[in-house]
Amino acid sequence: MDQEKIGKFIAECRKKQKITQQELAERLGVSDRTVGNWENGRNMPDLSLFKPLCNELDITLNDLMSGEKVNREEYQQKFEENIVNTINYSTNRITKYHQLISLILIIFGLFVSISAIMIFPSESSWSSIYSVLGIMIFMIGIAKITKHMKWSIRLLIIITIFAFSMIVLLFTDYLNVKFNNEAPMFRITTTSAGDVVYYNTPFYDVYRCHIAKDNEYWTIEKNSKKTINELINYCH
Repeated sequence: MDQEKIGKFIAECRKKQKITQQELAERLGVSDRTVGNWENGRNMPDLSLFKPLCNELDITLNDLMSGEKVNREEYQQKFEENIVNTINYSTNRITKYHQLISLILIIFGLFVSISAIMIFPSESSWSSIYSVLGIMIFMIGIAKITKHMKWSIRLLIIITIFAFSMIVLLFTDYLNVKFNNEAPMFRITTTSAGDVVYYNTPFYDVYRCHIAKDNEYWTIEKNSKKTINELINYCH
């Protein structure tokens, strides 16, 4: 549908009926600004307002959707064209709405993940919980925005993006441990023995020796199981 043409037609018919924008708005239960947007071609009336608008302007639905008075000879042809155009218009609006929701979910998910890393201390389990929650929200947005694709391609995209997102989170966590001496967020267990704390993560182990002392230090090793006695003697 040609929004600009329809908008000019609405303005023309309104003026013929000697109705102001405010009067038309009051009769339809909308604001005069909304009517102004219709007439300027910025927006289209809701489908639920088509019939009431036509009644107020003394035109047919076919006239409104065509943006002009339709001759009897062209009525059927115009009617069929307008039905198709209306369906396409409605489909496009729904698609844009879903795309907007998807984009909001993607941005919100990233915001939650980044905020979790920045706000919660690494010792808190909430940092990892909210980080993963943010990734899940992000992935829901990706799933919605790709739903028009073939399921095989869509699945591949979702798995790839999810894997990449988790790798980024885990690598960021590793760098935070290595350079900032912070406890890993994505740890499986935390064990204290003497003056050492042991953080077990899926890919490496972290040892914090001489806690809260001047000679405190951190080490990172490959995954290896140590007994309590080995942990106690680890820093000596």
